[in-house]
Amino acid sequence: MKVVIVDDHPLVRRGLSAVLKLEANIEISGESETVEQALELIKETKPDLAIVDLKLGNRSGLEVVENIKDTSCRSIILTSSTLEQDVRKAEAVGADGYVLKEALPEELLLAIKLIFKGKKYFDPGLMEMLFKKEEEDSFSKLTPKEREVLIGLGEGLSNQGMAKKLMVTEFTVKKHVSQILNKLCVNDRTQAALLAQSKGLVSGFQ
Repeated sequence: MKVVIVDDHPLVRRGLSAVLKLEANIEISGESETVEQALELIKETKPDLAIVDLKLGNRSGLEVVENIKDTSCRSIILTSSTLEQDVRKAEAVGADGYVLKEALPEELLLAIKLIFKGKKYFDPGLMEMLFKKEEEDSFSKLTPKEREVLIGLGEGLSNQGMAKKLMVTEFTVKKHVSQILNKLCVNDRTQAALLAQSKGLVSGFQ
């Protein structure tokens, strides 16, 4: 596997190089520190993978990723940034991986191996944080009445039971349930009920 390293800090490049050389099947095709150098290096050496720093001077490493996404060279963003917008941008431009510089060498090597096999690898801790944020954002979109219906779902109530409890029609309950499924991006009542329970909205399930 041929790999190029793109980072504007010599110490980082040297450290990465030392880690990668421990793997017998990894060959370092070259190093670069700017967007232009990186694109030229990738064009010349045709590597399998580019490990790219998110920030290259006053430029973004995402420029490199975007320019090579239609080639056979895959890419990993290696950065200290845990900002949601950076992770989203990396996904959007076609990065195959997103690894933090604080990660252990074993994690980077795992990411490289998975990506070489055609998979993607985004830092698990970061992705968990983003999923939780998305979930919280989804719950915040519910109206007060929809939250009451969601609690009813968590309690296992039927539409008829919720209609009686909330003093509304069954048609209104059905409408609220449909809205809840849509806003929480779940497929059915059971998934919505499990979410309500996991969020501690239903007494006895905290």
